[in-house]
This record gives sequence, C-alpha cells and structure tokens, in this order.
Amino acid sequence: MPWFLILVVVLGQNLVSAGTNSDYDYYRLPRALRPQKYHLNVLTHLDNPENLKFEGTVKITIAVLENTKNITLHSKNLTIDDSQVTLRQITGDNKDNCVSSISVNTNYDFYILKTCQELVAGSTYELSLPFSAALNTDVEGYFLGSYKNSGSNETRWYSSTFFEPVAARSAFPCFDEPAFKARFVITLGYNNRFRGISNMPVKQTRPHETLEDYIWCEFQESVAMSTYLVAYSVNDFSFEASTIAQGPVFRTWARPNAVDQCHFAAEFGPKILKYYEDFLGIEFPLPKIDMLAVPDFEFGGMENWGMVMYEESTLLYSEAYSSLTDKQQVASTIAHELAHQWFGNLVTMKWWTDLWLNEGFATYVTSLGVDHIYPEWRSRNQNNLINLMVVADRDSLENSHPVSRPTTLLSEIKDSFDEMAYEKGASLIRMMHLFLGEMAFRSGLKSYLQEYEYGNAEQDNLWQSLTIAAHKTDTLPRSYDLKTIMDSWTLQAGFPLINVTRNYAAKTATLSQERFLLNPTSLDAKRKGCWWVPLSYTSQTEKDFSNMSANEWLECGQSGNNPTKTIQNIAEPDQWVIFNIQFSTLCTVNYDVQNWKLLTETLTKGDYQSIHALNRAQLINDALHLAWTGAQDYKTALELVNYLQREREYLPWLSANVNLIRMDFLLRGTPHFGSFKRFVRKLVTPLYEHFQGTNDTFTSIQEPDQILLKTMAVTMACRHEMPECIDQSLNYIHKWRSVSKPDLVNPVPPDLRAIVYCTAIGHGTNADWEFLWQRYLNCNVASEQDTILTTFGCSKDKLLLQALLDRAFDPKGIIPKKDSTRIFISVAASTVGFHLAKKYFMDHVQSIYQFYSPMGEIIVHLAQALSKFIVTRSDYNEFKEFVSNSGDMFRDLNLTSVETNVLWLERNIHQISQSIEQLL
Repeated sequence: MPWFLILVVVLGQNLVSAGTNSDYDYYRLPRALRPQKYHLNVLTHLDNPENLKFEGTVKITIAVLENTKNITLHSKNLTIDDSQVTLRQITGDNKDNCVSSISVNTNYDFYILKTCQELVAGSTYELSLPFSAALNTDVEGYFLGSYKNSGSNETRWYSSTFFEPVAARSAFPCFDEPAFKARFVITLGYNNRFRGISNMPVKQTRPHETLEDYIWCEFQESVAMSTYLVAYSVNDFSFEASTIAQGPVFRTWARPNAVDQCHFAAEFGPKILKYYEDFLGIEFPLPKIDMLAVPDFEFGGMENWGMVMYEESTLLYSEAYSSLTDKQQVASTIAHELAHQWFGNLVTMKWWTDLWLNEGFATYVTSLGVDHIYPEWRSRNQNNLINLMVVADRDSLENSHPVSRPTTLLSEIKDSFDEMAYEKGASLIRMMHLFLGEMAFRSGLKSYLQEYEYGNAEQDNLWQSLTIAAHKTDTLPRSYDLKTIMDSWTLQAGFPLINVTRNYAAKTATLSQERFLLNPTSLDAKRKGCWWVPLSYTSQTEKDFSNMSANEWLECGQSGNNPTKTIQNIAEPDQWVIFNIQFSTLCTVNYDVQNWKLLTETLTKGDYQSIHALNRAQLINDALHLAWTGAQDYKTALELVNYLQREREYLPWLSANVNLIRMDFLLRGTPHFGSFKRFVRKLVTPLYEHFQGTNDTFTSIQEPDQILLKTMAVTMACRHEMPECIDQSLNYIHKWRSVSKPDLVNPVPPDLRAIVYCTAIGHGTNADWEFLWQRYLNCNVASEQDTILTTFGCSKDKLLLQALLDRAFDPKGIIPKKDSTRIFISVAASTVGFHLAKKYFMDHVQSIYQFYSPMGEIIVHLAQALSKFIVTRSDYNEFKEFVSNSGDMFRDLNLTSVETNVLWLERNIHQISQSIEQLL
C-alpha cells in the first residue's frame, strides 16, 4: 500500500442517496476540521452566449483537529457529481474508511459528508469535489459581465468573482467563514483570446488537454486568506503599469476603450500603498497588485488580496470630464480598498460580529492617507465631518444597533455593511487616535497587526494591544483600560448627548449625559445609556483648538449609571466655552441658553473665525439637531445658522448644506416651502456672488476646497431657484447644444455639470432632455454617465419621469441594472417625482422584485430609500399598509426614520416657519 490511503467515495450501490435535510442545523461550521490548502481549477466558457458557464474541481487539504464522522462545508447552487467525490488520507494512521451518506442543509448552505469511520485528530485528508454551474447574471459569486466594443458595438463578455460576504460557496465548495483561512493554488482555464487574473502572479500556462484554443493558467500559491478574499477573472481588459522603484508589480486594468482613464489610479495607488507601509511599519506581503475597473460592478470597491475590484466610476478618472469631487472619490475608494490589505486581509475579524474592525479602520486610515498625499485638498477634516454627521443621523434613531453585534442570518451579515461598521467605526477609531496620541496609537496598532497577521481577531484583541501601548506611553491612566472605555461605544447602540450647564458666578460647568434620540416622544428608558467620554474644551479667552486630547473624562459608574461631572474655573461669565474640540468625539453638545447666546454673538457679530472651522460646523449640526428634538427652539438654532452669510470656509457650509437639504425634503410639500427657499437664498447669495456665480472661474481658485465651496454655492442657488442661476445653467446647455461635436466639446465646467444638467432638465425643454439622453448613450466616461443619469430625476414632466422609470426596470433595456436604483432614487427625491415613484413602486413591486431576483434584498433597499422622502401622515399610513400587505418581502424594512420625519413635521412646521419669517 502506498504511503497515503486513497478513499474513493462511491455514491451508488454502496452509499445512501444524498438527502435534502441534515441533523446539523447550527449557523456556524463545526470546529473539528480546518482547511489548510485549496487546489482550485476552474474552466470558464465565454465562447457561446447561449451557454456561459464554468466547471471545475477543488481539492482541499483538511487537518482534523477533533475526532469526527462529519465533513461539513458550504456549497450553494452548484452541481456536484457525487460519484466523483473522493477523499484520501495523506497523514496519520491509514485506516479504511468510506462515506455513508451525503446530506445538505439549505438553511445554511451546508454540504455534509458522513464517514463510515471516525476521522481521527492529527490526521490530514484531501477532499476532491467536482462542480459546475452557470455564470451568475447578478454581481455575486462567479458572475458574468459584458461591455460594448466602441468600434464595432459588439458585446464583449468577461467573468469575475465577488465573494464578500458569503458567496464563495456559490463558486466552489469551501469552508466559507472568515476564520477558516487557508492557502490557495488557483488554475484558470479559458479560451486563449482572453487573459486570466487572480490574487497571485501567474506561475505558468499550458495548453488545455482536449479543448482547442484553450489554455490552463496556474497562479502562484497564495498566503493564508479567507474565502471571501479569493478572486479571479477572465477578460480581455488592458492595463497601465505603474512605474515604481521598489515594491510589488502594480497594474490598473480597464476595458480597452477606457484604459486611457487609468492614469490617475496608476499613479495614486502605489503612493497610498507606500504610505500604509510606512504608517503601519508592515510591508505589503504580496508580489503584485492588480486593480480592475469592472463595468458591471456596483459596490464601490472590493479588497480582494492582490486583485482589487472597483466600479468604473470609482477607479477611472478623466481630466476632461471628471470633477474634483470625482477625483477625490477615486482617491478615497482606492485608499479604502488598499487599506483593507492590512485591515481585513492580513488580520481578519473572527466573525462578522466585528466587521467594523475591517471597515472602520479602512474608512479612517483612508482619510489619513489621502490627506498625506494631497494635503492641499484638506480632505481629512471633510471626511471626518461627513462620517460624524452620517452617524449623528443614523445612530440617533431608536432602531439603530451596536457597532459590534452578533449576526446569524445571511440577511443580518449583509445588513452589517452599514453606517455603523463604516462611519461610526471610523469615528470611534479617530476618537481613540486623538485621546491615545500618535505614538501609542501607531505602536499599539502595529502590535495588533503583527500578533494576528494571517489570522483572525476580535475587538478585545485590539483593546489589549492599544491598552499596553497607552500605558507604556502614559497617555492613559493606569486605572483605565481600552476595553472598559470602548465597550461602552461598541456594545451599545447610540451616542451621548452631553448637557453643559454653567454656573456663571462660580465659573463652573456641570456635565451630564444621556442617549441622544431624534424622536422627541421617545420614552425616558430609551434615553438611558452611559459612555466613557473624553472631554476636550476651550474658552473664548484661550481659543485653544489644537489640543484634542482628553482634558477630563466623563466616566460611567460600576453599575452603568452616569454620574455628573463639574469642571472648575472654566471661563469668565461673559466668555463662551466650547466642548468637543474639532468634533473629536461622537456626541451632541447642548449648552445653557446664555452660552448659546454668547456663541451666536461671536458668530454673527464678532470674530467668527476665532472658532475653529470644524467647531463652527459642529455648532451648526448640534444646534439644528437639538432644535429637531425640541431640546432647543428653532429661533435660537436659525439665528446661529444665519451667520453663514459671513462664512467663506467649506466645512461649516458642508454641515449646513446637509442639514438644510433634510429640511428641504421635509418642507417642500408645505405652504411654507417658499419662505424656506428665500431663507436659503438669503444665506447663500453673498457666497454665490463672492464666486461670481456660475461663471467659469475655477482656474483662478487656488484652494481645492474653495472649488468644492463654489460648486456647493451654485448648487444651493439653483436648487432654491435663484433666477440668475437658472438662466446661466440654461445658457450653458444651449451653448453646448450649438457645438458641432457635443460628445467631444462640452463648455459646462466639470465641477458644475451635475447642477447645470439638473437645472436644464428641470427648467428646460424636451429637446434638452433628449440632448442629454443622447450624450448619456454616447459617453465613454462612467462618472459622466452617472452624473447625467442622476439628473434626469430633476424633470418636472410626469410623462418623462414615468418613461424613465419604465426604462430603468426594463429587463431588456439599455440601462444597466446597476443604474436602475440610482434612477429610481433620483426620481423619488424630486418634488414632482416622489408621488410618481411611490405609486410606480407600489404598483410594480412584484415585477421589480423579479427584475432584481435572485438578489431580492435590493427591493428592500429601494423601499428604504423611498421611505426617506415620506413626510406626511397620510403617505406614511399608506406606505405602512402597503408594506404590511406585502408579506415577507419587506420583513427587514424598518420605518422608524419615517415616523421621526412625520412627527417632526407635525410638531415643528409652525415654529420653524415663524422663525424663518423673522429672519427674512
């Protein structure tokens, strides 16, 4: 007998038929086995459009950790020829064995082999399984995509993978959980007119044994990685190679007629990778990185180790077509996905409970990296502010959830990719960075990554590494530890409202905390909660906005109660105080009436620039959120906001714009909307005139954030129907329509195109619509296509909007499926289109569900997006009844935010309208 024992699993006369049920019904895989290596061979057929499929074999080397009679792994929608499944023992005492039965558990996609004899701990086996399936027509698993050749208009096919979070099982049988890391040797077979790309560099190619013009392309063995990071693609893309002195081979890929848009990414990618290596003190471990612009991809980016995938609009950049915002989006997306090469790939969360360790870190260090390479953008504070405002809206709802939360169902895992994992995770990491200091934060992070590299971790492991570093550098008292502090932020939903009450005679301030909730009718029990809050503050005399470390801590009692804290000698009676320097902590701060009055006086009449721009943004955000809840009146909040007529920096306007857009949606169907528009025009007119309106003055603007500010000023002016802005936008479109080659020459400045197109669609003619539709069809730049497509929703013509919705959900139409959601939301967001979109959705819900099938969860996202624009009680009741009558289709839909909007309008409409009238 040879040194190994071959155990052939014969499914026929000697094997019980495979069943559809299994005794094992727990959502996690058993821990008795551990995969060590996969040899994965995949043959992809892209020749016949009528039969686009793949087939292959996977051989998994499995270590036995505990005695067991079951081999349980994942498989979904794969055809497995059970008669060809084999098992061979390659180490340990060789004993005869066999498989007595195979069963499946469709609840958890388990494929379970029961062995005749026990597999003994310490042994190693090789399990071989053949599989086949059609290429997926949705962007999940191993999927099929296409694009049109610009010369011949011929459809060109390609295939690619997208496995996160749990779709590897639909491409090959595997242990599809993040903790089951293994090495991979991947071999792709395909027609030789294509090329293959995977996580690792090509090792060798050879002709296929039987198929003419087919080859096998074998890739080098990978490092240990989770199945969701496995990646491969068969395509005919072209690439631009990056020129770097040292480091991995770096290539940026796109369809051949778009490869000229790869240059910015090819330059930026290696720079950000080098920054992460220096910042973390750990080199990138792979010999190459390929970045692919995938035409049908619709999820921003995917961090597959060594083969990173992007939407075209988040990787490709055209100097002639793309705006500064587009460029920054490309940089941020690349930085985010390459940050994952350490946070998620090198060290992976043990289970999806701690997804925020991946996404929060990638989101936060993106802001550091982009700011390092393009400091003139000042994007770090912009990104931090956006993250904090996103969380302030989402996490202030009663139905929010903790950053770290147990997940069992597939729907729960997918839903975890939300604002809590990304924006809140990033905001909490930034808070830690600031109160720990640079040295402790970076050394603790390096220790964490080195200790768990090529393995898995959970948040307690991070707390331990950072606590040790903080105590070494004395940036955290020895009596404090990160677990106690940060568990209060990650294991409970919400964030604190800090109430600051000053005793002006005694020069003290007393602080208390409760959970901040937008719904003013929430029960007191819902407001309970305690957070360990690092307190930073300054006074009108000190004006020290540079020190963001913790001056004091607002602690929690051992029983979880929230004691108050009194700070002595905080300021003179006639001087303001500001807490939360540069918005360093995720919290809302409410002051007593006098302190708000002192702050407003400085902003409206005094030296408003003596307050840091981030804190001016924070004051706007806090004041309007507090007014929303009734903790402050709208008269006080809008008097503070009224200072914006003086403001010339981007961050405060960014904060104001986000909040004013929300009010816009809520007020637009009321008789008071006209007053609101006049108020916004009053605020923005000085800024609009400062930038000379819509005139193309961009080349004379030195600071990039001032380009963003001009874009915002024009957008606000046109959106709120400033006559000059509307006229100038129409002039731009008419000028464009008069050029002989409009697809090559566009007189509209790239940074104004979104609002100019929207204004032309809303105030122009059907001819303007048709002109832009033709530009969309002819355009080869994804970001420009996205811009045009989104602005069609600005139309006030119901017939055109109806036709647009029909086109969006036409299975045989020319609009890609990934763009249908963008169109629907753009229609729903408009004043005219909302009721049209709502009726269309409710009337066609079954056909829309089929349109997205089998990714049925997308219809829930559409319903959630639509619900954000519901503000009246009648619309709310109608939609709630519709959801209730739709069965299980919307079982995951939560309408808490809708109820909050309806309550706000009913409670505040008269107060806010009176406050606005007083300021006009």
